[in-house]
Amino acid sequence: MREGLDHWTFVIAAYAVGITVTAVLAGWSWLAMTRAEARRDRSRER
Repeated sequence: MREGLDHWTFVIAAYAVGITVTAVLAGWSWLAMTRAEARRDRSRER
């Protein structure tokens, strides 16, 4: 007798984690880029 486990739960969870981490990383990078641009603009004004 073999117990069949539903693998789709794990597949969906893996995709959800991957997409979430990618979105967080993209947002973090965007914020860092805008802060760096603002810092650059302030240094050019001096």
